[in-house]
Amino acid sequence: MSSAHLLLTAAQLGQLLVSARKGRKLTQAAVAIRIGLSQNRISYLESHADEISIKQLLSWCSALELELHLGERDTASSPAEW
Repeated sequence: MSSAHLLLTAAQLGQLLVSARKGRKLTQAAVAIRIGLSQNRISYLESHADEISIKQLLSWCSALELELHLGERDTASSPAEW
């Protein structure tokens, strides 16, 4: 499962986390145990990804075997979101 996703919004991040979790056949409870949160908090954060802390995001990525890459945006092809 080697693919990259361009994320411009918190909603897209939430959708990616849900998709990656389901793709690995993990429940919210299983992810919660791996990153030290409650299942209810995982459920909430999947819908409110703008509230995920950097520490939580990095732990979440590790639990789902995801990598976080940051790079400069190609402003010629992407509208400014900031």
